[in-house]
Amino acid sequence: MRNFIRSITPSFLLNLYRKYKKEQVRRALKKQALENKGWTEEQLLAQLRTAGIQENDTLLVHSALSKMGYVDGGAQTVVEALLKSVGKSGHLLMPNSPNASFQLDYIKHLEVFNVSEDASRLGAITEYFRKLPDAQRSCHPTEPVSCVGPRADYFVSGHFGELTPYTDKSPFYRVAEQGGKILMIGVTLDNAGTNLHTLEDAVDDFKFPVYFPEIFEVRIKSPDGSIDTMKTKVHDPVWSKKRRCDELIPLFEQAGCLKHVVIGNADSLLIDAREMLEVMIRSYREKGITMYTPQGS
Repeated sequence: MRNFIRSITPSFLLNLYRKYKKEQVRRALKKQALENKGWTEEQLLAQLRTAGIQENDTLLVHSALSKMGYVDGGAQTVVEALLKSVGKSGHLLMPNSPNASFQLDYIKHLEVFNVSEDASRLGAITEYFRKLPDAQRSCHPTEPVSCVGPRADYFVSGHFGELTPYTDKSPFYRVAEQGGKILMIGVTLDNAGTNLHTLEDAVDDFKFPVYFPEIFEVRIKSPDGSIDTMKTKVHDPVWSKKRRCDELIPLFEQAGCLKHVVIGNADSLLIDAREMLEVMIRSYREKGITMYTPQGS
């Protein structure tokens, strides 16, 4: 219903509403800061433990800092709490795409993807994490992911050269393969359901033409300064507008691979990535369930 309302509402009204909501959030955060009611690293770590994050975990995080309430120290505090939650032997990953719109619009105007310099458009937490000295970023132009951990290279190195960003060599798939978890802080599948796309490459002949027909050749500037080229597909905006991702939440709840948690003030989701992928594949084969057909077909 929310996506339908957005589709019929004029863009200028949507923009006015977004500005209004942002101003409300800004005022609420300022009030909390003045009242010294900010979340601390210790409090956030305790919440992560309660949610079920443990040392040695592999954890892929999507986030919206503004939904957490006032955090003392901002994005840095959140990242430090997340790193402590998985420990030095665990792995923390965050998608940090330089694109916040349709992939097609982005790729048409992309001259070079600079792995070291192109900023994340997915929020302050992801941008702070991307800049950490020990964070390795994958070299895919549309869906790069950064990772900190002893096997970071395993999670990110296979991304370069993949025709789509969600293959079995992608960080998204490898998090599932390694039995990792997905934490969505203040966001849902509708705006952060990237791992849902792993289904499209995990099955033969996915039944919907979700990719734009043209294949794009992109230049990639690596951290060492070298420039290589790779080919990639991008999602077709026509099909992107048909996604009904949040309607899959009951399916994952029933399967026991998704639970609701709270981090800061933010309603959040914690997902078992391997079980999520298995549920998607099984539900697709048995009932035709996808993010485009959440009730099956």
